[in-house]
Amino acid sequence: MVDATHARTGAARHDDDGVVIGEAVALDLRPASALIRGGGTIIDVLVSIALLVGMALIATGAGLTVDDAALRAIAIGGVVLVIIVVPTAVETASRGRSLGKLAMGLRVVRDDGGAIGFRHAFIRALTGVLEIYLTFGGLAVLVGFLNPSSKRLGDLLAGTHAQVERVPAVPSNPFDVPTSLVPWASIADVARLPDPLARRVASFFENVAQLAPESRARLAASLAAEVAPFVSPMPDAAPEPFLAGVVALRRARDARALELERVRLAALEPVLTAAPTGFPRR
Repeated sequence: MVDATHARTGAARHDDDGVVIGEAVALDLRPASALIRGGGTIIDVLVSIALLVGMALIATGAGLTVDDAALRAIAIGGVVLVIIVVPTAVETASRGRSLGKLAMGLRVVRDDGGAIGFRHAFIRALTGVLEIYLTFGGLAVLVGFLNPSSKRLGDLLAGTHAQVERVPAVPSNPFDVPTSLVPWASIADVARLPDPLARRVASFFENVAQLAPESRARLAASLAAEVAPFVSPMPDAAPEPFLAGVVALRRARDARALELERVRLAALEPVLTAAPTGFPRR
């Protein structure tokens, strides 16, 4: 989801609402946690080990007769190929994916949300030799747990982070304006809620059945106090029915706005696709 925000120029930055790029656009992204990233890294390391073992078995089966210096050169070349060249090529070609990331539903992207390139993949792979293989993953785990976006050292140097792409479907639980608030809904003016507040209200109704009565009432009262400045006039209702009315009213009005926009675009479609008067057909 991409939301326009008020201007703040400069490089991409992270805030509570996601990633804000230089054009003052907030990207609602989900950085992957250190545990999820660790699972993907373990899969990638196991694949690399399997490739090394496979190469060694092939070389042994081929019966190569070389001296010790050549054998060491071949071994070093194989290690470099498996832990640097192959990961760099795979992440560059797949725009930030690998077998482990594919299994965990992750993708490595730039800090501004764009696809990574060769430079980013190479820096990550080269740094991974130290923080993943030479320290058995200890350095990557330490840096990942200390960083708010779970970045490892290679991400900090390359300007990248891993984001979650496998997002579960949002359960649909529509409801109407409470009966007691129907007269109020016909005259109410409900402005668009800020995205963080709207998400917290939606989360409240998604989890309301699991809340204890005291916590449910306290949270409803707190959210109602935050929503109140966006509503006029205020109804004489308890916090939870008030929130339900606001959510139902905003949903209905947003749906009508989207339908009107669809109708207008459908009416403009013949004009947008037609050629100018007198323009030769080719």
